[in-house]
Amino acid sequence: MILKFDVETLETDVLIIGGGTAGCFSALTLSENSNLKVLIVDKANIKRSGCLAAGVNAINAYIGEGETPESFVDYVKRDAEGIIREDLVYSIAKGLNNATKRLEDLGLPILKDENGQYIQRGKRSIKINGENIKPLLAAAVTNQENITVLNNVNIVDYLLKDDAVIGAIGFSLKENKIYAIYATKTLCATGGASGLYKPNNPIFSRHKMWYSPFNTGAGYAMGIRAGAEMTSFEMRFIALRCKDTIAPTGTIAQGIKTIQINGKGEEYVEKYGKPTTPMRLYATVMENLKGNGPCFLKTKGISKNQQEELFKAYLNMAPAQTLKWLESNTGPFYENVEIEGTEPYIVGGHTASGYWVDTDRKTTLKNLYAVGDVAGGSPKKYVSGCLVEGEIAANSIIKTIETEKILKLDHQDLKQKVQSISCYFDNVSSQHNIEEIEVAMQKIMDEYAGGISKAYMYNKAKLEIAAKGIEELLDRINTLKANSLYDLLAIFEIIDRLYICKVLIKHLEARKETRWRCYQENTDFPKKDDENWMKYVNSVYKDGEIKILFRQLVGRDKTYEHTN
Repeated sequence: MILKFDVETLETDVLIIGGGTAGCFSALTLSENSNLKVLIVDKANIKRSGCLAAGVNAINAYIGEGETPESFVDYVKRDAEGIIREDLVYSIAKGLNNATKRLEDLGLPILKDENGQYIQRGKRSIKINGENIKPLLAAAVTNQENITVLNNVNIVDYLLKDDAVIGAIGFSLKENKIYAIYATKTLCATGGASGLYKPNNPIFSRHKMWYSPFNTGAGYAMGIRAGAEMTSFEMRFIALRCKDTIAPTGTIAQGIKTIQINGKGEEYVEKYGKPTTPMRLYATVMENLKGNGPCFLKTKGISKNQQEELFKAYLNMAPAQTLKWLESNTGPFYENVEIEGTEPYIVGGHTASGYWVDTDRKTTLKNLYAVGDVAGGSPKKYVSGCLVEGEIAANSIIKTIETEKILKLDHQDLKQKVQSISCYFDNVSSQHNIEEIEVAMQKIMDEYAGGISKAYMYNKAKLEIAAKGIEELLDRINTLKANSLYDLLAIFEIIDRLYICKVLIKHLEARKETRWRCYQENTDFPKKDDENWMKYVNSVYKDGEIKILFRQLVGRDKTYEHTN
């Protein structure tokens, strides 16, 4: 099947790629504070897209009673073993509560006590009824006259001219159309990357995972190919979750203040160190390796009211967990909840992986911003932190946008871009299919780059095998055959993930220590080395090669701007 595409050219002041949490809030801020024309492009439908598509039951980044923005930075720095951009985290912390109030003003139900105060789930977390959080954000955006939303369009790459981003190119998933979009400023809000590693639940359940399976790292990959500086990919995120359902454990651990126990009933986390987020996972992995598993959250004997609350909470955001209890005619009152680690993800909302940005969230590419899960340097931003980053970037755009004529590609350059998208329909039948490439990639990453089957451990020899395998898969991509628009989408999603794997492998090899247990478990260098490694591992991709760069830490009171 050979498919012919129509090419439509669009122009806008600000192009936002990704209509998730950060993208929507960026657009809303731009609309309410300027007359700029804004275009949001979403791979799905903005009403139920992104990580919040199914809802969420808490705001996990909030300055609660007795806390301050300064104490929030200290907490994030401590949990991340010191490797954070304090300037970024501090700017987020100062805006968390205002962003949360803005969500409430948009109609989000936030649970309150008899005094009208938000009910806190922890020092930095409050309870919400968040099943409709994404539709609320989407409605607020679509009601603005100067915002246009283009749904079901997959952006493939940035458009570049004179070393500046002048827009992006992508294709519709509903009609045979390629969009060349030109913009004065472009903002990337596409989210992190899942599906790089073999998941907990393979074969037909492989998309039952912690992070959105539709977030395949497109924003990272576009930046990598365009030569943007990236940071901290080696700081992977691995979630500690309820076994099989991959439901969040924080709902139980924070909601009812329970502890982790091993198969012998022993509390075990503090045997391994301070109970940071990575350490809770590492301790669980080690207890299983030592034969002390399985490991659990100790819920047996909680009150019936607490059990009912957990049933309701999981129905809001992870219904598979509640259904599992009901199908087995049991519940957390009757038995402890078994826990396990997921496969690794690259996600800047939980760890520090992503674009290297300045304090205004400008990337190292001219006219390009990055916010939310795709922006690096600031772990634990979660939902509210992504909102704040969207607001910061939008305000910077308003202050700095110029009224110059929009730059465009030459006809021949645009033709080549269009051909790079449509060529997969021209290929003859390939001896490999898309699913085989995906499975092979996940197997390579699992076995040689620190996946579940290897207890997240890796070494240089294994990473060299992984790098070679990923390169071989990239070579095979060019032969793949697309028979539909969704085939084409799957091809570009696997291309993006393979580029991320390339960079991730280089970052894992470059940090010659073990700083974050499980997240970055280098068996060649099993100990933390503060003397030599209190710095960021960054990279730039150019001419097919990944160059590793090392950057110094940035303090909270500095206004960082790119100087490279």
